[in-house]
Amino acid sequence: MKKTLTLLLTLTLIATAGFFVYNKYKAYIDNPWTRDGQVRTQVIQVTPRVNGMVIKIAVVDDQKVKIGDLLFEIDPSQYQVNLKQAEARLQRTLEAAKGTKIEFERVRNIYAKDKGAVSQKDLVRNETNYYKSLADIDSSTEAVNTAKLNLSYTKVYAEVDGYVSNINFQIGSQATAAQPILALVDENAYWVFGFFREDAIPEVEVGDKAMVTLLAYPDTPLSAKVESIAWGIAHSDGNPGNNLLPSVKPVFQWIRLAQRIPVRLKLDPLPKNIKLRFGLTASVMILKNKEKEAR
Repeated sequence: MKKTLTLLLTLTLIATAGFFVYNKYKAYIDNPWTRDGQVRTQVIQVTPRVNGMVIKIAVVDDQKVKIGDLLFEIDPSQYQVNLKQAEARLQRTLEAAKGTKIEFERVRNIYAKDKGAVSQKDLVRNETNYYKSLADIDSSTEAVNTAKLNLSYTKVYAEVDGYVSNINFQIGSQATAAQPILALVDENAYWVFGFFREDAIPEVEVGDKAMVTLLAYPDTPLSAKVESIAWGIAHSDGNPGNNLLPSVKPVFQWIRLAQRIPVRLKLDPLPKNIKLRFGLTASVMILKNKEKEAR
């Protein structure tokens, strides 16, 4: 009896293990999957809009920031001077325009009373000078606005919630307009790219549910949904090589490697213990099997 019970227990354990192995195998067969996945998010290249020396850095590497937090400040002195000069030019333009307007109105009134007292040429010249003074006011006003805007650009703020990365400058460094100076990783825009073999792509559809397993959190699979499927990938063959001739890699006819097509997945709300980072490795399974999807 004891041997019989032991045999039954062993057979039960083998059958249970076989059942789970079979289901696991069937899941991989029925559902497209790939180990070639990666976590991505938007990375903002923070770029100064004006030139100048950095006089303050308000963050440290890998610091979390919120929208509107000060990142760094550029020396504002030259832009303060530019603003004062622009305001002075505007004031001179306004004063000059007053005299031009008075003269134009005087000539116009004389001409209205006695057309022979003022020539048509003088009337037109004064009218032209008046409208030119109005245009000068508009131009000077815009110069003031531009100077104010440039002054505001000396303080650089975070445009999104996220994490500062790769601060490779210090106080005294020269910031150059249109040259990125640090990176800001958006914490609210994470997605996953699954790079699927091209022969699996026909089975994947936008809207399919998916399971994402991160290498960093192997025991916490994440639910997701297929958001889009790429329509093309870059081709390495045919690009100019030596002597501007096409560069073509040799192909072994008995080995035909499938291309990898990016599939973008939108993650469902994450568990509290999951901290996503740009570039994390992920495995992705598209849940095509309805029974498993229901489970």
